[in-house]
Amino acid sequence: MSETLQKCGLVAVIGAPNAGKSTLVNALVGQKVAITSAKAQTTRARMLGIALAGDTQMILVDTPGIFAPKRRLDRAMVSAAWEGAEAADAILLMVDPVKQRRHELEPLLEALANRPERKILVLNKVDVAKKEPLLVLAQELTGKVDFAEVFFISALTGDGVPELKAALAALMPEGAWHYPEDQVSDASERLLAAEVTREQLYKQLHEELPYDSAVRPEKYVERKDGSVEIHQQIVVTRDNQRAIVLGKGGSRIKAIGEAARKELAEMLGQKVHLFLHVKVEENWAESREIYEEIGLDWVR
Repeated sequence: MSETLQKCGLVAVIGAPNAGKSTLVNALVGQKVAITSAKAQTTRARMLGIALAGDTQMILVDTPGIFAPKRRLDRAMVSAAWEGAEAADAILLMVDPVKQRRHELEPLLEALANRPERKILVLNKVDVAKKEPLLVLAQELTGKVDFAEVFFISALTGDGVPELKAALAALMPEGAWHYPEDQVSDASERLLAAEVTREQLYKQLHEELPYDSAVRPEKYVERKDGSVEIHQQIVVTRDNQRAIVLGKGGSRIKAIGEAARKELAEMLGQKVHLFLHVKVEENWAESREIYEEIGLDWVR
């Protein structure tokens, strides 16, 4: 493939928390790169997915859900989200027509109205939403923001995703690819491994454990036998949360580690030895060091 034919560009994926952004990024890439969880605001770092369509490479910035930030952690996540949108060749606004989350959607529409980038509206969950209200909503939103195109998709079933992918590819400028053909994400393996564990933490403890937990990558060692040894620290703010993560006789942390290890072995294509331990750190959300470790900028 000669480089002159290549196209490469950046697509920012924004939307209220839980609109289905990570599921869409995974669908566009064709494999799992972004963490999906039923808990709002799981995406903390600007995880990139890299999607290919013929001679076009699209770098997808899966931005943290943009919401009204109260704590420092929230502010860092929001700042990462808008940063991701700044250099984009297209901004994709994803909306869940069922939940809508108006209080979070409205500020996004206001902010988008004045932005110069090409904007695409994606209404998700066509598999469960009723057609009439969907069309009414599309009309209302296009009245507020000048969207270049509107797509109706289901990120979960893949309905409408190929058409969306083709349209995004058409918007990308000519230019050499930024990443090798077989690379799907820019997240270093260390960070990706921490994200996988964090997803399991939420999956298995979604109600019991509040949002105040982080997974810190400690050690990532390639062993001579071709396997990889990963050490991670789960940080919580209180002793009773530590007890919840450990579970009776260490059963819960064992289950979390087992599920994360299995998924990582599949993603990395090698045997994984995963070691987890829990640490109580009351003010971890104020620690600059932890931010850098989980891939966020420190925001005052």
